[in-house]
Amino acid sequence: MKSVLVLYHSRSGHTARVARRIWETVIAEGNQADMMSVMEADREGVQWDKYDLFIVGCPVLYGTYPKVFYSFLAKHKNELDAKPHSVVARTPIKATPEGNRYMQKFLQNSPWKPRDVKCIAGKVDYPNWGWLDAKMIQLIMKMTKGPTSMDAVIDYTDWEDVKSYARHCLTLTFLSQDAKSPKVAPLRATSFVYNNSLCIRKQDLQQ
Repeated sequence: MKSVLVLYHSRSGHTARVARRIWETVIAEGNQADMMSVMEADREGVQWDKYDLFIVGCPVLYGTYPKVFYSFLAKHKNELDAKPHSVVARTPIKATPEGNRYMQKFLQNSPWKPRDVKCIAGKVDYPNWGWLDAKMIQLIMKMTKGPTSMDAVIDYTDWEDVKSYARHCLTLTFLSQDAKSPKVAPLRATSFVYNNSLCIRKQDLQQ
């Protein structure tokens, strides 16, 4: 049994729902798991040594990541660096991490460099977005031929794939820089979930 912490940052709630599905799957597989936002983690603190695995998720908005998330990664880089890493990108199609420009942008700019990466589709939810976000997203949708109706609610997330990803994370082991084979516990694993909620084939934003 592993002890897992699911960390996330969510703007409009969908990334939090993805994190919760991961958390539920980890528990269903017979493990212990906690879940908290990065802001909660910063405010209340984290007992890093308590966990065997970290799974971290974040949305992309207007093609970039929230500053609060970058700040969290910079502050806790050493704790995260001690584990194997996985990044999850939330995209509307089955984009590969290598072909996802937002993922590549994150890998270039982040103070923490995750080792394991995953892409997951997000959600278009105009009624749930604030007026400014909805208008900005609608403009991008017009340029990319995505849905522009202010009533549009389209969930592109493959929830079975989210559960499969959670199970994948449970198999992660730590690979030291000078070793060719993975080491097992007590070294810890980290998975990063990048949530990119763009619209079908073209979108470039997330909630």
